[in-house]
Amino acid sequence: MSEITAFLTRHFRHFNAAALMDAARDYRRHLDSGGSMLVTLAGAMSTAELGRSLAEMIRAGKVHAISTTGANLEEDVFHLVAHDHYLRIPGYRDLTAQQEQELLDKHLNRVTDTCIPEEEAMRRIERALREEWKAAEDAGERLFPHQFLYRMLLSGKLKQYYQIPEEDSWLLAAAEKNLPIWTPGWEDSTSGNMFAAACMEGLAQPSTVKSGIEAMMDLAEWYSNYAPQSSVGFFQIGGGIAGDFPICVVPMLHQDLQRDHVPLWGYFCQISDSTTSFGSYSGAVPNEKITWGKLGVNTPKHIIESDATIVAPLFFALVMGW
Repeated sequence: MSEITAFLTRHFRHFNAAALMDAARDYRRHLDSGGSMLVTLAGAMSTAELGRSLAEMIRAGKVHAISTTGANLEEDVFHLVAHDHYLRIPGYRDLTAQQEQELLDKHLNRVTDTCIPEEEAMRRIERALREEWKAAEDAGERLFPHQFLYRMLLSGKLKQYYQIPEEDSWLLAAAEKNLPIWTPGWEDSTSGNMFAAACMEGLAQPSTVKSGIEAMMDLAEWYSNYAPQSSVGFFQIGGGIAGDFPICVVPMLHQDLQRDHVPLWGYFCQISDSTTSFGSYSGAVPNEKITWGKLGVNTPKHIIESDATIVAPLFFALVMGW
């Protein structure tokens, strides 16, 4: 038993710590039995540098598909090319409104205790993406958001700007494996805003980037073909659209397309700090999903009510056997 796994096995024995252990054991059991795993990324996990552990999970074949917000999709690349220009502010809770304005004046956009540098991260990526969007427009191609980023990364055009080891970028690891990714609500992201501006300037048509409905259709066909061969588990980090969007594919297939042969999700775990009693779907206990035709009575179900920035790396360490 590795050092980290041995430590967690000895000390993580009750409450949310025990929930983490149980969920990780079932994750490994699901994969060992021939299953696959879809991971969903909400919040600001890329800015929290989840790539350091998630990229290794992807390379090791422990992750087979991803649903992510547009922010997490792009922020992994922001970090890849601009790490040295990020600014951490440990005392962010004490900032005055004037100090926040001063950060804006310096082109530093704050995410909790971390500021993303606009020019070195956002504008550098924007210039590269505009080239990809224009090339696709001229060629009459239509792609999903992540496919433009895949092309950009695999072309090597940004390699001169890398400021972290390549092995710490989860999106680069996913691009190298051509992992399927769905990005619901991509327009609610910096690069989505950039694309809207590019369309208004006449650089491209909105149809150059495939829509959310097309993403659901693509996910439905992928799941229909993949799940009967390899039971697909669902590992959800946070709440919101990154998780809500893909988990709905099963009832949609059953109820709207009458594909009754398609299996339910084969495993479920969510790391969440949402509160169920407020009517929060993101905080709902897993059994609620049975009533929506997403999970079955016997599906392994887990919820870890804690901070994902702490829990997810420990969880991945257990799955990897570190």
